[in-house]
Order: sequence, then structure tokens, then C-alpha cells
Amino acid sequence: MIDSRFALARRVAVAALAAALCCGGAAAQEAPASADAMTAMIGNWEFSNADRDKVCRFIFRPDAAAGGFKVDIERNCATLFPSTKDVVGWTLDSFGTLRLLDKAGNGVIELTEAENGIFDGFQPGEGRYVLQSAAAAPPRTAEELVGDWGIARGTGKPICLLTLANNPASADSLPLKVKPGCDAFVARFGPVFWRVDRGELVLVSARGQTWRFEEDDPNTWTRVPESADPVILVRQQ
Repeated sequence: MIDSRFALARRVAVAALAAALCCGGAAAQEAPASADAMTAMIGNWEFSNADRDKVCRFIFRPDAAAGGFKVDIERNCATLFPSTKDVVGWTLDSFGTLRLLDKAGNGVIELTEAENGIFDGFQPGEGRYVLQSAAAAPPRTAEELVGDWGIARGTGKPICLLTLANNPASADSLPLKVKPGCDAFVARFGPVFWRVDRGELVLVSARGQTWRFEEDDPNTWTRVPESADPVILVRQQ
């Protein structure tokens, strides 16, 4: 069950107090931000360079970690931004400084809030960083989604593998290739094209039928409307 906003704020407040009292990690020595400010950080964020030609996604979580809280980082982040390879946590102080932490709770990257929902920072050799909430960030582009994906039922193993290509098949659709051995459930639908539409990833059959997916995290999309037996689109590595 998803926490209520009050319960989430309480969890964050308790964890923040524990981090402040803890003697480990440099970030713990700073006064933490308010529970409301911490709670506002929970969720999906986009991490990019200033030109946005390098983009990856973070998921800030309320679970306790050394010096702060846990953060999940998209697998391609370490390739795009080598300084993120050791980042596993985060903390926010009362001055609005966001620190990304390693497993020991030490600060690896420091960002300052430029405006509501947007932080920026600078790292020698990598240049300027911009971190913005998913709500403020531009929607995913087709270029970010090309590659191999698997369709799964619930939390099971993929029942069909497909490749999303980016060479236009028509004015508003891109081709996809279904790999051999696809389950009959997907084969009956028969996807042949895909596109990005209003932030959703859409698979299109030869008959014009569609399956629409909303992003849960950078590598997982769920078909909407959701059902008791959800259909999940999972990026393959």
C-alpha cells in the first residue's frame, strides 16, 4: 500500500533525525531540511548536463541510507556521468543544498536549488549538472527509448522480446521488431510500430490497435489503464 503523504512525511522526519544524530558521513553534520522539503524530493527526477544531450533518471526514496536516504539511479548514468557511479544516497540540508552520497554517507556531488523543483551544480571534467523533478522535466523522447525491451505479465519473466527502432516508418510512427518465441498473448495483438505520445510509450498493431504504457521508473513502464494482471514493459540490458 502506498504511504499517505502524512505517513511519508513522518518516515522522512524520523530518518532525517536519525541521520542528524549519526556520527558517520560528512553530510550528516549539516542541519537537515524540513520534513516537507524532504518529502517533496521523493519520486522521479531527471539528471542532465546543461545542453540536455546527456540525460538519465534518478528515483529519490525515503528509505534510510548512510548519511541520508536511498536513491536509485538509471544504469546508463555512470557511463554518461562517471562521478555518479558510487552514488547510492542523498540528503538535503536546511540551506537547500542537495548532496548525493556514496555508501559511506560521504558527499560525491553537491547541487544547489536554483528554483522550485530544479537544482544545479558543477563538477570539474563533467561541467554543469541540472537536476529537475519529473514534472518539470521535458517528457521522454523516442531517442531515449530505442533499444531492446521485454513484455511481462505482473512481476514475471518477459514473455516477449522486441526492439524499438528510431528510423521513421511514417509521419508519426517508428518501427519495432518482435523477436522469435513471442507469447501468444502479445502475438495476437501483433505490434509493428511504436511512438511517444503525451509522455506515454505506445505500441501499435497492424490493425491500428494500441497498447499505452506509462513510466514507473526509467526502465519499467506499465500498460494503462492498469488491471489486476498488469502488463509491464521492461528495458533489457
